Amino acid sequence: MSLFRPSLALLAVVSLAALAGCGSTPAVRYYSLSTATAAAATTTAPTAKPLLIEVPPLALPERLVRPQLVVRTAANQVDVLELHRWTAPFDSELRDALASSIAARLGAVDVSGGGRLAGQPVYRVAVQLRQWEAVDNSRVEASFSWTIRRSDEARNIACQWSQSVPVGAGIAALAQGAQQLTAQAAQRMAASLSALDADAAAQCPA
Repeated sequence: MSLFRPSLALLAVVSLAALAGCGSTPAVRYYSLSTATAAAATTTAPTAKPLLIEVPPLALPERLVRPQLVVRTAANQVDVLELHRWTAPFDSELRDALASSIAARLGAVDVSGGGRLAGQPVYRVAVQLRQWEAVDNSRVEASFSWTIRRSDEARNIACQWSQSVPVGAGIAALAQGAQQLTAQAAQRMAASLSALDADAAAQCPA
């Protein structure tokens, strides 16, 4: 019996150490670019025949195609934050956020995943993210360009837009700034689509 008791004690110590180690593992935090109030942004009431939109996969810098937040910490240095991630790879997260916000603002239907009947006109919004910088404790800035084409007509419009949003300290503030900037970009895209729908010769809204 005396030989067995030390073994139990040793097992208890090892188990407690293992539990302590598990408890100290930092948790991964997840962020979204979509806003919970996107539906409240609707500016056009849905009709019997709502606008149909399609937002294909975005073109963007290869370094951003990952779920981790990519943050600039110095002029020539960026950090890939393993413990701070988008809810999907950034390209998918951004596409979904833009598509849902554009649709909500116009009372439109996003048919990017299918569901459109043959012959139904659809506006295809092709987006390129030319620049995206998330600067720790400073700002989030981006430069977008997009082309909108109507499937059954020659009408189209090409626009570009750049913006910088100041942010406070911390990664959560940085993610919130990214969310705000994405919503502003979607508002611009929705405005240009609405202008094109009303006038085939429309120019990008100022």
